[in-house]
Amino acid sequence: MISTSDFRKGMKIAVDGEPYIIVDFQHARTAQRRANVTTKLKHIQTGQVLEKSFSAGEQFEEPDFENRNMQYLYNDGETWNFMDSKTFDQIALSAEQVGDYKWYLIENTEYSILFFKSNPISIELPTSVVLKVTECEPAIKGDTVSNVMKGATLETGLQIKVPMFIKTGDNVKVDTRDGKYLERV
Repeated sequence: MISTSDFRKGMKIAVDGEPYIIVDFQHARTAQRRANVTTKLKHIQTGQVLEKSFSAGEQFEEPDFENRNMQYLYNDGETWNFMDSKTFDQIALSAEQVGDYKWYLIENTEYSILFFKSNPISIELPTSVVLKVTECEPAIKGDTVSNVMKGATLETGLQIKVPMFIKTGDNVKVDTRDGKYLERV
């Protein structure tokens, strides 16, 4: 059981049998009243955000989550297909389940898939991935006075801004949380 005193940002809890992630929370105490915890919760499956208040000390169940390492196989246009490396079971995630993570998925790479009640609901990505630059604007001589960035397209179709010294064929590390260039690898 999880108590309101255990709340942390990013923690997963079950409210009324539904899985939520705590986006933000704040403990509040008013004079001669019981302390309350105001939270901002994001539903893991639907993405709906709601604000809810709980009494201090209220107990919650941990959601029935399971993480499985699965290999990303391919995208057929509508679904992203993964295979369990141990059992060889295959699952397909929809565009809503994958979301913007599609820009960071590399074929034949293992990712952690989050299951709730034996149903796949989301992908847990590492904080950064290494992707190959497939197309890049040419560097213009004389533009190196300040920190100038140029556009680049990566192997997954993601378009980001990179420094002038990056060229087609280079591998770059990209932050999966905000889609920004980190370094050349």
